[in-house]
Amino acid sequence: MTGTGTKAAVAWLASVAPDPGAVRREWARNPQGMALLPAGRRWDVLIVPGELGYPTLDVLTRLLDRPGPVLADFGESRMGFFVPPGTASRWVGTGIRGIGAGAWIVAPRPGSTVGGVRWLIPPDGSGALTDAGLLELALHEAVAARGARGGG
Repeated sequence: MTGTGTKAAVAWLASVAPDPGAVRREWARNPQGMALLPAGRRWDVLIVPGELGYPTLDVLTRLLDRPGPVLADFGESRMGFFVPPGTASRWVGTGIRGIGAGAWIVAPRPGSTVGGVRWLIPPDGSGALTDAGLLELALHEAVAARGARGGG
């Protein structure tokens, strides 16, 4: 990610914080740091088990030039797909958790190489998110492909 892209991504993520300047200063002081950010303002996050998230991301990257931001957690056991606000409150899916209004996520600075929680697809600062309907279709395709291979 370019310096300008990273700057725009930092500004976009920080804009949801109660004190955006504090987040930007913390990330400037410690680029390897994490920020606690509220969901539900500019985006919600759908948390998917890693064994389903990776095949889903593969499907999305075949369908789109660039899906919205995607995080992976410690050990990559879970992935978080950034979707439009309000999605979490309407989402119904076994094993998928919605993080929306009233909830918070931990996010590393875009462009950093922090261990643990990391960006698989960092935000680009444009506000682009993954369409929830397209994500649902990608999840179905990933489950069907896994079933066809005998993976459950």
